[in-house]
Amino acid sequence: MMGTHYIGSRVKRTEDPRLIQGIGHYVDDIKLADTLEAVFVRSIYSHARIKSIDTAAAKAFPGVVAVYTGADMQARIGSVPCASSIEGLKVPFHPPLAIGMVRYVGEPVAVVVARDKYIAADAAALVNIDCDPLDAVVDPEKAAEPGAPLVHEEFGDNIAYRWKLAGGDMDKAFKDADRIIKTRIVHQRLIPAAMEPRGVQARWLPGEKELTLWSSTQIPHLLRTQLAIMLGLSENRLRIITPEVGGGFGSKLNVYGEEAVIGWISMQLGRPVKWMESRRENFQATIQGRAQTGEIEAAVKSDGTILGLHYRIVADLGAYHQLLTPAIPTLTGLMLGGAYRFKNCLMDVTAVFTNKVATDAYRGAGRPEATFTVERIVDIVAHELKMDPVELRRKNFPKPSEFPFVSATGLTYDSGNYEPALDRALEMVNYAGLREEQARRRKDPSAKLLGIGLSSYVEICAMGPSPAMPAGGWESATVRVEPTGKVTVLSGASPHGQGQETSFAQIAADELGVDLNDVLVVHGDTAIVQYGIGTFGSRATAVGGSAVYYAIQNLKAKAGKIAAHMMGIDPAQVKFERGTFANAGDSQKTLTIQQVAAESYNAKNIPADSEPGLAATYFFEPKNFTFPFGTHVCVVEIDRETGEYDVTKYVAVDDCGRVINPLLVDGQIHGGIVQGLGQAMLEEAIYDENGQLITGEFMDYAMPRAHNFPRFELDRTETPTDVNPLGVKGVGEAGTIGSTPALVNAVVDALAHFGVRHVDMPLRPEKIWKLIPRDQ
Repeated sequence: MMGTHYIGSRVKRTEDPRLIQGIGHYVDDIKLADTLEAVFVRSIYSHARIKSIDTAAAKAFPGVVAVYTGADMQARIGSVPCASSIEGLKVPFHPPLAIGMVRYVGEPVAVVVARDKYIAADAAALVNIDCDPLDAVVDPEKAAEPGAPLVHEEFGDNIAYRWKLAGGDMDKAFKDADRIIKTRIVHQRLIPAAMEPRGVQARWLPGEKELTLWSSTQIPHLLRTQLAIMLGLSENRLRIITPEVGGGFGSKLNVYGEEAVIGWISMQLGRPVKWMESRRENFQATIQGRAQTGEIEAAVKSDGTILGLHYRIVADLGAYHQLLTPAIPTLTGLMLGGAYRFKNCLMDVTAVFTNKVATDAYRGAGRPEATFTVERIVDIVAHELKMDPVELRRKNFPKPSEFPFVSATGLTYDSGNYEPALDRALEMVNYAGLREEQARRRKDPSAKLLGIGLSSYVEICAMGPSPAMPAGGWESATVRVEPTGKVTVLSGASPHGQGQETSFAQIAADELGVDLNDVLVVHGDTAIVQYGIGTFGSRATAVGGSAVYYAIQNLKAKAGKIAAHMMGIDPAQVKFERGTFANAGDSQKTLTIQQVAAESYNAKNIPADSEPGLAATYFFEPKNFTFPFGTHVCVVEIDRETGEYDVTKYVAVDDCGRVINPLLVDGQIHGGIVQGLGQAMLEEAIYDENGQLITGEFMDYAMPRAHNFPRFELDRTETPTDVNPLGVKGVGEAGTIGSTPALVNAVVDALAHFGVRHVDMPLRPEKIWKLIPRDQ
């Protein structure tokens, strides 16, 4: 394989053998001698004042080592951090264990530590918490009203913040419009439901005064910084190790109170302590997603020109802020321009506290909400103007010559050419033929209804330039050629299923001309890897991979200088190709990268002004976000008698810039489509009026299964970006962003001749059945 061009090849993931064989290591697989197990006692009330907590019986239970409450940790562990800094934001103190008040079902109140988890669980049931229940506020729109029960009494209302984003002149757009078309949109709460729930294991070494924490996190270095602050511990004495992570999807892009508590307990007891989240805890106490309710208004001309959009939403933040909770609705606002050229936009956000667990980043993080809203109103506009939804999209797309394109919300889209992706998707799905078939079926009462739904999306990825981020937006890499010629890549990005152990190895193998299997990619250990920002927002390859690329260029420059010295020629005469340095004037003089690496460590024949060794570190700061795009088309058939529907065809044509590994891209798109369709079809976190989570386990929270979907048909266009040297844009969230409106548009399209204009998610069959007239 020496000299093979790995970039662009369908290379199988190097991570997969250990995962398929079950010999990888997740948090619960880490076995330390003398480990204690912890179980949290959680509130059964959504809102209550704590009168007393009696832990005597639990402490006396055989095998129990310790029991702690919030009072034990008060002033010893700081507030769970929030990194958002929106003007006027109200930030409540967020104790890792409740102090004086509980504000959502599942909030941790106490923790029991025992010699095994079964003893800890039995003892936890003996903790007696005496509470005075209080009225709860669950509906976010009611939470915004005066007189609603207060989640945080000190604030006087439940408004966490108000935020406005204005672009252009919306008043003029409304004045110039021939029609104002509006609808109400509900983005229901979702439960991320990763395969592996959260897990933490901590070990305190009192002699070294060093705390090591194993955590299934997406952000090991940021977690280290924030936990050091919470625990009052020197950051250089705190080590975070992230082993395998069984799914994150944003739910592990966070700093949770449990992580600080487990670390603190290990410091108190001088023994390793482990906590593994149960599935019910995961549903109750890990962040949830989406939860926006709003009204969208479109100012349009009779010819289909969209002049502008005004979107008003109430965003349900839950009882407390997690790391990025307040920021997510603002991402919806930033992407409200969608894939269209209109210049006027107005976004009004009212973000409220409710007696529920916090919302935060969930795959797409604010962008699925924006795309769904824009793509639904575009279809509604097309229907009301009696235009084909394809032609309305074409009419409002920016042209390739308009890029870099400034959106209505002020973002600069790096590159784009939207029509080829649309054209290819229509060709693959046989759009004209489907429309003919739909017309035929509408005349046949015995035929299943046919619906065709389009979604032309653009998303913001490669998070991102540091000035636009709560933390830094850069990413880091160290690339080292070992004395034996093997290559080690240390990445500050910490993948959890995206496949960067493979794609980064492909970049290194191509750039250095070595065998792919000679490259080891290391991540997720703050004691080994230089500081990094982490994996989220489809940034790992676009930003982290770019850091790898630049580090390699610096490494090659040093290696070239050493090679020139070894060959006794001027460095300007050296050329490097496929792992070999050669004399441009004498092709017989060559040295492999491995030979140069060996000499760099031997250091007997290197330039006087060169340091021994062959390694380079680079911190890459992108100049902008990237903006992938694409068109998804979903085809459904609906049974008139039952409302049951099948997705009979699904086509996705995506453009994520240059593709490093098509196999990885396909996998990310497949998974993203399933998560998006899961929201559209089935998923919804439901709380009753008292704040009890009704959908508290998989028996009640419906998840999509393989039989719900056809084989996805994928294709790509490729429009590189100049934001990074690889031309990569990002693809991890594309499927989720593009798929949800495609399915809803398809179902509404199937029902449109019955006068159906919009249907809120999830599209359960009984909801659809009620919309079908029985006499047609």
